[in-house]
Amino acid sequence: MRIVIVGARGQLGGAMVHECSRTHEVVSLDRTALDITDDDAVDRTLRALQPEALVNCTGYNDVDGAEAHPVEALRVNAFAVRSMARVARNLGASLVHFSTDFVFDGTASAPMTEDVAPNPRSAYAVSKLLGEWFAADAPAHYVLRVESLFGVGPGGRSKGSVAAIVNGLRAGQVVRVFGDRTVSPTHVEDASKATLALLERRSASGLYHCVNSGYGTWHDVGAEAARLLGVTPNFQVVSVADVNLPAARPQYCALSNAKLQAAIGFDLPTWQQALARCVGA
Repeated sequence: MRIVIVGARGQLGGAMVHECSRTHEVVSLDRTALDITDDDAVDRTLRALQPEALVNCTGYNDVDGAEAHPVEALRVNAFAVRSMARVARNLGASLVHFSTDFVFDGTASAPMTEDVAPNPRSAYAVSKLLGEWFAADAPAHYVLRVESLFGVGPGGRSKGSVAAIVNGLRAGQVVRVFGDRTVSPTHVEDASKATLALLERRSASGLYHCVNSGYGTWHDVGAEAARLLGVTPNFQVVSVADVNLPAARPQYCALSNAKLQAAIGFDLPTWQQALARCVGA
């Protein structure tokens, strides 16, 4: 299969390139190779490459920055996706697009399935939900909601909340964690394996929650990281209400990956298992 991966130098993009390159022909595009906000460039470049599958790993991910720059967030997270979906439709290619748990309002009390109605509460979340809708314009599409990404592909750089917690623990610093924000962290390696499985199995098009199994608060994640590292943590535990940020954060974001696991035919590791791999325990 000829797979074009856009955003190939990002945290998830690098992992996707590594996973897909094992068994498929991969063309990697970063922002220097393709300006995804240029409709003509997207059409011209992708038509020339003739992908069988197009994987979009790009995103405007500055959640707070989107409050001040909503148009830029929309250009990258929504309108660029519309352009890619049009090309995928015209070429008969499958489109993979990654979204986020932020499309929910965080008021649930049990892991959410794909049937739960979104209710975005920030400019970033609105732009990502629009991107989901635009991606569905491609007849063969996989919209994958990922959450709290951690881990890296070969040669990549670790970043995100999990990396900040692990680095802080290793340095013996005070680590601030939410005690009341619940998440289903996603290891990029596991997300990449699941994504490729969807493509290879030609699974049904649609929306999937692509997260590691299980859930916990950020304090739970930090405590598990400290246990794996064998260190005594110094946590500053805060609540969502304590932190004044420009963009609202959904408080409860546990996602069910049951639909995805049924589609790919294997179980995703728990976030604890993935975290152990990440820290080398």
